Amino acid sequence: MPDLLCLGEPLLEFSSVQRDGETVYLQGYGGDTSNCAIAAARLGAGVGYVTAVGDDAFGKEFLALWRREGVEVSGVAVDPQAPTGIYFITYRDGQHEFSYRRAGSAASRMRPESLPLADIRNARMLHVSGISQAIGDSACDAVFAAIAAARDAGVRVSYDTNLRLKLWPLARARAVIHAAMAQADIALPGLEDARQLTGLEDPQAIVDFYLSLGPKVVALTMGAAGTLVATPELRETVPVHRVEQVDATAAGDTFDGAFLARLLTGDEVVAAARYANVAAALSTLGYGAVAPMPTAAQVEAALAAAA
Repeated sequence: MPDLLCLGEPLLEFSSVQRDGETVYLQGYGGDTSNCAIAAARLGAGVGYVTAVGDDAFGKEFLALWRREGVEVSGVAVDPQAPTGIYFITYRDGQHEFSYRRAGSAASRMRPESLPLADIRNARMLHVSGISQAIGDSACDAVFAAIAAARDAGVRVSYDTNLRLKLWPLARARAVIHAAMAQADIALPGLEDARQLTGLEDPQAIVDFYLSLGPKVVALTMGAAGTLVATPELRETVPVHRVEQVDATAAGDTFDGAFLARLLTGDEVVAAARYANVAAALSTLGYGAVAPMPTAAQVEAALAAAA
């Protein structure tokens, strides 16, 4: 059985590029927890994914992708009555903008009774996110049910806030995300998300807030300022690994996958964050979410070069 199970929504990606004066869209793959699963698998972790895809060409492409990447798909259901979600990335003034077509997607229709509970109980770690809960009421309930099953079995729970206010209002996001985070062992907030969710500005205060909810490990990603890692016993800011960034799509998801993969190998949290910062930086050297994600050999070479 996989050590790490990720649960959420995959989205087929169409990324705009300019060629000979015209805009064309390159196909790729996205969805935050799917990205995390693939990143972790590329770095050597045993990973499975729990979701639902449509009985359509895009769903079949995802199943083929996960199999190629070594991600276990026994927890993936095929819904013949709903589509696989998609999104588009456009780039303006060096920034990327996202347009989603995900309403009513197969993943948004996940239900607690459809979960592969035995797989969850037999994993070592479960990873979910705020997006996993924002995409639909039944999906939100499924995430809580998955967390409950994991906790009952002594499986560690990882939670990334990944706040998307296009999907739900801030008040509901706060209530749901805080409730879920209170049941997590590992908190993976981003700084801007955390500022909106907590109402706090100072990173140290934000880390205190998440530790007070219950997680024993907090990794607060702060962009160019690095990652503030904290447990009840220690606190350290791990600097970023500097590269000439091309596209930051899924850099946070890559961080998550790398951080969790290293924790599963037995790394202490600062070493895991240092490794994950390098993996996230390398993932920004190409366009799209999945294609530029690094392998373990690439991360280790970059770490050695930086030493």
